[in-house]
Amino acid sequence: MKMGEKVLKTFSVKHLQVLDENGKCDRKLMPKLSLKQLADIYSLMMLCRRFDEKALVLQRQGRMGTYASFLGQEAAQVGVACALSDADWIFPTYRDSALLLARKQPMVSLLQYFGGDERGNIPPKGVKNFPISIPVGTQGLHAVGAAMAATVQGKKVAAVACLGDGASSEGDMNEAFNFAGVFKAPVIFLCQNNQYAISVPVKQQTAAETIAQKAIAFGFEGIRVDGNDVLAVYSATAAALKKAYSGGGPTLIECFTYRISNHTTSDDASKYRPESEVNEWRNKDPVLRLRKFLVAKKLWNDKKESRLLADVEKQVSAAVAEYEKVSAPLVEDVFKYTYSEMPLQLKEQLDDYRRLIDGK
Repeated sequence: MKMGEKVLKTFSVKHLQVLDENGKCDRKLMPKLSLKQLADIYSLMMLCRRFDEKALVLQRQGRMGTYASFLGQEAAQVGVACALSDADWIFPTYRDSALLLARKQPMVSLLQYFGGDERGNIPPKGVKNFPISIPVGTQGLHAVGAAMAATVQGKKVAAVACLGDGASSEGDMNEAFNFAGVFKAPVIFLCQNNQYAISVPVKQQTAAETIAQKAIAFGFEGIRVDGNDVLAVYSATAAALKKAYSGGGPTLIECFTYRISNHTTSDDASKYRPESEVNEWRNKDPVLRLRKFLVAKKLWNDKKESRLLADVEKQVSAAVAEYEKVSAPLVEDVFKYTYSEMPLQLKEQLDDYRRLIDGK
């Protein structure tokens, strides 16, 4: 070190894993969950996976529009959802269907949404799910705004801003990081680092060794967790919520995971990544990992598995049947629901549309 130079501060990024790839648990890090809660988490992950499989089939059969699979990312989404309270808000992306399902969004609503019906974006009454965000990174600002509003209102509420590794390089998301840090907003930035921003590998879109370390520049904590370990994700989220509720500010949780499927059903991932890489991550399957843990603890067996498979199939099939009976949305809805009160220019456009369909 040269004369006049000194170290102002050093930083580090923690990594958390509770269950390894073989389902073996670090007892010291095990979250306080009952046996029933553990089984319920596994059941929910299985339901989400079956939904994902069915959604892909519906799209390929022309019964639904473009769909973004979350295969391989169930732990990152379900783990967060199970730690949240009903009063907390989530701000999802197009790949967060498992998070939405775990947060009481009906399956039929998600099928409607991906079928091109915006009514599917409407959450049940009292459920704090914001609409799915297609633009990359904009939802971070919305989440921070909601979190800051909760602070002003004196409410014990946190907001979760969902993002991918690519969104962490977007200007909007970095502005959200900055506002959250400055105002100590009770917000959790949930980054599912699935290794690819569409076709761009993470190393080509950011020079940062981890996404978690990006939080340091904005004055708050970032942590990387094994994103295929639902218990690690749950624990990190619970700790972040405790901090947020007590006025300690935001946390960036980087879930290190992998997108097994294509970016969407309009993508061909074989063009930009080797099959050997995909197979390597298949061996880290988050659902299988939790099942191995439950079996080893004698909390699960083949009989329970068969019952569960039948139950989730029944639920998903019922949702599909309901979805295909829902009446088609009205084109007029495009004009009606952007603003709480329709501005003059939209009223004029709606009148023009009505004259058009009336042949006038």
